[in-house]
Formats: sequence, structure tokens, C-alpha cells
Amino acid sequence: MQELFSVQLSEVKKEVRRGIIECSKRGLLHSTKWLAEMHHGLSDVHIDNAPPDDDRSFSECQLEGIAPSEYSEYFLAKSYYDVREYDRAAHAVRNCESDVPRFLHLYSTYMAREKRRLDSTTDQANLNEPNQMRDLTDLLNTLRAEHGRSRLDGYGIYLYGVVLKALNLNQAAEQMLINAINLVPMLWSAYLELSPLVMEKKKLMGLQLGKHWMRHFFMAHTYLELYLNDDGLKIFEDLQAAGFSKSIYITSQLALVYHNKRDVDKAIELFQALLESDPYRLDNVDTYSNLLFVKEMKTEMAQLAHKAVSINKYRPETCCVIGNYYSIRCDHQVAISYFQRALKLNPKYLAAWTLMGHEFMELKNTNAAIQSYRKAVEVNKRDYRAWYGLGQAYEIIKMHYYSLYYFKIAHQLRPYDSRMLVALGETYEKLEKCENAVKCYWKACDVGDIEGIAMYKLASLHEKLGDHETAVHCYMLYCEDERAATDKQSLYQGFMTLANYYEKKGDFERAACYAYKCLDSDDRKTEAKALLKTIDWKRNSEWQKKTKAATAATTTTANAETSSEDEMEWEQLDVRVRVPFTTISDSGKTTTTTATTTTATSTATTSTSGATSARLPRNVAEGVRRSQPPQRTQPAPAANNTASTSAAAAAAAAATTTATTQQQSVETPARSSSTAAAAATSGTTGGATTALDETAPAGDITSVTTDEQQANNDGSSMEISTVSID
Repeated sequence: MQELFSVQLSEVKKEVRRGIIECSKRGLLHSTKWLAEMHHGLSDVHIDNAPPDDDRSFSECQLEGIAPSEYSEYFLAKSYYDVREYDRAAHAVRNCESDVPRFLHLYSTYMAREKRRLDSTTDQANLNEPNQMRDLTDLLNTLRAEHGRSRLDGYGIYLYGVVLKALNLNQAAEQMLINAINLVPMLWSAYLELSPLVMEKKKLMGLQLGKHWMRHFFMAHTYLELYLNDDGLKIFEDLQAAGFSKSIYITSQLALVYHNKRDVDKAIELFQALLESDPYRLDNVDTYSNLLFVKEMKTEMAQLAHKAVSINKYRPETCCVIGNYYSIRCDHQVAISYFQRALKLNPKYLAAWTLMGHEFMELKNTNAAIQSYRKAVEVNKRDYRAWYGLGQAYEIIKMHYYSLYYFKIAHQLRPYDSRMLVALGETYEKLEKCENAVKCYWKACDVGDIEGIAMYKLASLHEKLGDHETAVHCYMLYCEDERAATDKQSLYQGFMTLANYYEKKGDFERAACYAYKCLDSDDRKTEAKALLKTIDWKRNSEWQKKTKAATAATTTTANAETSSEDEMEWEQLDVRVRVPFTTISDSGKTTTTTATTTTATSTATTSTSGATSARLPRNVAEGVRRSQPPQRTQPAPAANNTASTSAAAAAAAAATTTATTQQQSVETPARSSSTAAAAATSGTTGGATTALDETAPAGDITSVTTDEQQANNDGSSMEISTVSID
């Protein structure tokens, strides 16, 4: 842009003014219109105070290139040309030799042939059929002969390039257009014809277009055609900073840039500002209508359609706006009729072909949609929407290899558009080329997923392939931003997958969290409720298991501690203690025997803690039950051992019964009954150990002192050989 900044705006405005005059003389109306808009954008630059010589040269240039003897023929031909009577205009200047009338003759001839071809073209005909181009063969021979004799100026060379391009001789046409631009740098139509022939940025940078400042407008325009929006945006912003800030053309191009970048709000804002400054402008109003369609602004679309009809109902842009309006109302058949009307006005109107293909797709008319998209490709091979539409159409009819071919072309035209990559991934997946599909989905995520479904597709594919860990990771990435997800059903599918995954892993908190989110979905609500019930049941089961385990652990610890204490007590009580056995005197005095004390104490102990005897080990209990009854200190002779043992047992039983009876007088009824039962049992067993199933602590025995035993002893002493405590 350094060359642009070095140019004075006053010189730029003078060049623009001279270009307006030259293009107007030759009937190049589109170039004249564009240059006039540029001239109006430089209204702040004043050149009206130029010297008189400049004014004189300015007035003379209006007739420059026209021989004085040919004024009458030229003015007549120009008047016919202005009212679109091209054949009459060409005939009027057929014998003129000066540059301007000669170009007007050739250009009027071309316009007459083109008008005849377009009038005979229907919406079903091929725009590039050979018989449609047959009329241009004579004109091509004439231009070739004129160029060979070097009788063509820059404008004539431009026309030569246009005819070559119409006949699909693109390489020769490109060279002729570059030559025309170098000779006449202000000819905007030459730039517009050259732009579709540039298919990549590298070729654009290699074009030899000289150093004129007009090439920057061409570069920015071509960047937009190549969908290199950032590069084009930078050039247009630099041009605005250089002094073209009021240019309507640059404002409209900026709106197109933001439209291509899918910044819908910014693009709508620019179009609204453009319509406020130029309320009767219809150029690019079809793009504005598309933006309103995307935002579903039906009221604004209706107002725009009424306004366009009031301005010019026979403009292709107007028909396109009306077609979009009926399309958003789902009246697709009426929309198609308006798109067809636009194509009758201009068969090369690209937007109408593409939009009509979309409408046929809505009506499930796949064959008609394919034909419409093919016509759009014929008009402009760089229209990725048409290639993408062809891919979708063939995908519907299950011709996936055809679909893959068209999606690849669309991806080449839009390499950083995630929609093309997702479409490629889906097609590869249907062709069972999962590795390529994974690459496409990952690349779609890297370039910025516009529709927000690439990560979901990737997760579903990994789940299909059995890679559940990667699938869960992808689902987590997809479900992180719930607001960004455009397809809510896919979002709920991700939630349910994560919930089931964590439920199987035993992470019930996360599983329940994802399952609760699915309760908002009508389709997933039943499944989510069932999963929540399963989670709740497993939680309860796990809690019960943990409770049982904790209880068992506590019981085991208590048993271990109790067993240790009991074993210690057993070891202490297993010592053979020799203490006198007290008796009860005949006078009825209350005496305390060791057995009675043991029984009473064991009864109280049992009533306060009945679980003590239950916790004794089995071998200890059996040892107690197998212990021998107490024997007297002085053993009987061996011959009378059995009788003496029986007599001693009877005496011991009687003494025990008497002592127990005396003890019951001061004990509670419950304890008395227990003691009586124990005494009865002792008597029945014939002298067995008193209260075998009751336990007395070791301290109860030692509490009976030797002095008390001697005081209550009536002379007969007994020996407790072994005292076992159960």
C-alpha cells in the first residue's frame, strides 16, 4: 500500500473524472457507474479551482478519439446504444475509422449477439452450449484481424479478451485482459473480467499489473472472490484510511466481507448504514436479504421486499429479495417462481441459481436441485455453495462417492470452513473410511467449528469404533459449553453417554449430575429417570455393604479385645486357690459362702452385661463345663471314694441350698429366681459346680477374707480345688 499513499488524492480524482468520460463515450456503463461512485466518494477533494488550461483540456477530452467528420454518425449510434438498440447502433458506425466510433461498432455488435443469445436461453438450457456461442465466431475473427494489424487500443483489446473468455479460451483471454489493464488502468470492467480467471492467491500475486493505484481495488475484490476475507478486509480498511472513507463501493464490500466471515450482525449494520446514505440502491440488496433470512427477521424482509418493488420490480435483485421472503414463509413453490423470474432477466445471475437449488432441496426434488446447482457452477466455478449443494444432493440419493467429490471441491474453495470438513467427515464415515473421518473432524475443531457438531461427530465415531475412553473425552469437551451447542438432542445424547459411563465406573455423583441434566429433554427423560433409580439403588447397596463392613470390623475389634481380656482373666483364675469353705450355722445367722457370693455377683453381672459370657471362646466354655466339682480338703479312703464323694456332694448341695435361701431374703426377686434355678440345677447334678453359666469377677472371690472365713467357720473346713469362672 505504499504506492497508494504516495499518490495525491487530487490526482486520483482527476484520473477518475477522465476515466468516467472515456468509458461513457464508449458505452461501458458499468465502469462509468463504478467510477462515478468513486468520484463522489472523493467529494472532499477539491479540484474545481484548476487553471483554465485544465478546464479546456477537460472539455476537449469529451470529443477526443472521434474524427470531426464522424460526429454525426457517432452521436446517432450512441443514442441508439443508450436505448439498447444495439444492431442499429452498430450499423450506424459501420464505416467509421476513428478509435471511439470503431470501438462502439464492435461493442454494439457484441452486445447485440449477447442479447440475442440470452433472449433465446431458457432456464433449462445450457448457458455454455456451442450453438449459443456460434454467433461470436465472426466477431472473434474480426477482432483477431484488427489486433494483428495493431488497430486495437486498450478498450479494443479488452473487448477481444471478453470474447475469448466467452468462448472458454481462458489463457488467451487472461493475457489480453492484462494488456488492456496496463494500457487503460482506469477500466474497471477489465478487472472484473480478469478476477474469475484467478483461482489462487499465488497466481494473483504473480500478475503483472503495473504500479497503478487501481490494482489495490482489484486485489481486494479478488481476495473476496477467493474467500480470503482477512486479506481483503485489510486492503479495504487501508483504502478507507487513505481517503476513500466515503466511498459507497468500499462500504458495500466491507459488508460482503463480514457476510463471508459470518459476522451477521456487523454485516447487517453496514447494509443498514448503506441504505440510509443511498436509499434507492439495489446493488447487493440480495445479500442483505440473505442476512435477514439467517436472522429470521421476517418484518424487515417484508419491508425490504416492498421497497425493492417500489424502486424497480424488474431487477434480478428485486426478484431474489421477494423469493427469499416467500422462502422464509415456507412457501417454496412461489419462491422458486421468483427465482426463475430473476433468471429470465439475467440467466447468469448466480445467486438465483444457488437459492433455487436450495428451494428444490426443501421440496425433496433432488434432480431439479442438482440441475440448478450445476447451472450455478457454470456461471461461477468458485461458488462453493453450489459445489456444497451438489454434495448434499448426491448424499441424499446415497451416491456417496459423487458426494465426496463435490465436497472435496467445496473444501478446496473454503479450506478453513468447518462445514465443508464436517461434510467430508460424514461422507468418509459412510464409506467406512474412519481414519479419514477422524482427521476431518479434528481439523474442523481446529479451524473453529461453526455449527458446533464436529466434536459430537468425533465422539460418536470413537464410540462406534469401541474407543470408549476417547469418546468420553470428546463428549466431555462437547458438553463443556452447553450454550454453544446448537443441536440440543446431541447435547443430551452426550449427557446420557457420560452418565452411563460414570455409573459403570461407580462415580455416582458425576453420573447423577449428567443424568439430572437429561430430565429437561422429552426424549431422554424416561431413560434418565431409570438411570437415576439405578444409581440410587446402587448407592443404597453400597452404603449397606459399607455399614456391614464397618459393623463387622467393629465387632471383630471388640471380640479381639474381649478375647484378650478373657484369656487374661482365665489365666489369672486358673490358679488353684485354697480358701476355707464357709458354712451356715444352725442358729440361722446369715453367712456368705464363696459359692453364694459367686452366684449373686454373677447374677448381677449377667443382668447388667449379658453379653459377656456369650463372647467367651468356645474352648474356654467347654473347659468350665468339664471342670471337677469342689472336693473336701481331707480326702476319703480309696475304698469308700464313691460313697464319700456322694455324701460330700449331698452335704454341699444342702449347704448351698440353705445359703441360697438365706441370700434370697435380701436380693431382688429376679435375682432370687435366678439363684434358685442355679441351686436347683446344682442339686440335680449331684454336686456340680454352682452357677456354671454365671460369671463372677475374680475380685468377688478375693473379697472373702480369711478372717471372716475363720469367724464363720464351725470347724469343718473345705477346699475349693479349682474355681472356674464362665
